[in-house]
This record gives sequence, structure tokens and C-alpha cells, in this order.
Amino acid sequence: MNSEALSTTVRYLKVMAHATRLRILGILADGEWSVSELAELLDTTSSTVLRHLAKLQEVDLVRMRMDDANHVYSLNDETLQRINRDLISTASIVAIGEESVGDAWEQRVLTTFLDGDRLTKIPDKPRKRLVILTWLVQKFAPGVRYPEAQVNAIIRRHHDDTAMLRRELIAARLMQRDGGVYWRVD
Repeated sequence: MNSEALSTTVRYLKVMAHATRLRILGILADGEWSVSELAELLDTTSSTVLRHLAKLQEVDLVRMRMDDANHVYSLNDETLQRINRDLISTASIVAIGEESVGDAWEQRVLTTFLDGDRLTKIPDKPRKRLVILTWLVQKFAPGVRYPEAQVNAIIRRHHDDTAMLRRELIAARLMQRDGGVYWRVD
């Protein structure tokens, strides 16, 4: 999740993190209501309801239409479904965690296993090995086909075990090969 999506998620959550606004959404989920009807149902003033409706409109959760002299509000189902699908999904929440932790963790792995541009050891743990392989595959230009000897020469600049690293790059689906020709997968 990029910073803009994270900011949008926070905005929605802040707007929805109020009992009166959640109650308004619940009432509007059942149909259209005027401000005075909502105020009566919620046992509050019209100005209070309008203040909460304005917050909900800022994030497009409610729609307003005129009915004679009355403002009539309804739930914007499409926005609510989009929030649920795009912002409040398990995948989105995982992405937030990965962004917060992932870059720092990956940098620590690289620092641990690299001495300058040389790989000091191939990590035993698959997750750490993938970080190293992802770093290594960046040494190959996208769209270029490399003969095995050239792949070995590029890998040897970073570690002597060219055969193992070639196999690992293929197994991780970071590179492909056909015969003796290799290329980076993007």
C-alpha cells in the first residue's frame, strides 16, 4: 500500500470512528432520510446531524439529493464496497505492515550478508535467501538474454558458487532459462 492509499485509509477510518456517524450510516443503509428525520431518530439536533453528514460526504460515503425543500440523504453503497474491498481488506492491511517493516528488514538482511558488493554467505532461511536473490537479479538487465558463461561471470563478481545461485534464481522464478540462455523475469 503506497502512502497515498494509507492516507486515504486513515481518512476513512477517522471519519467512521465516531458512534453518531456509524449510527447515521446504519440508518441510511436502510433507505433515504431527511436531516430532521435523522435528528429525531438519533435524539439530537439538526445542526449536529448536518455536521456529521458533512464529514461523511467528504469521503463520499453519503449522497444528498433535494426533495422539495428538504435535503434527503442516502448511503453511497459503491464507496462503502470500495472501501471494504480496497482499503480494509486483509491484503491491504498486510501491505501496510510490509511497507513499515519490510524495507528495514530487507536492508538488515542485505547488510548482514553483503560486504560491499560481495555476498559473504548464501542465507539458509528461504525468506532471507529471497532478499539476496532479489538483490542479485538486479545485476541483470531486463529484456537481455545471457549465455550461461556470462551469467556465471556476473554472479562470480558477487559470489563464487555460481551453479547454486543460478539454480536458486530459476527456482525463485526471478530468472528463466531455455537451453543455455538465461533472462530476467519482471
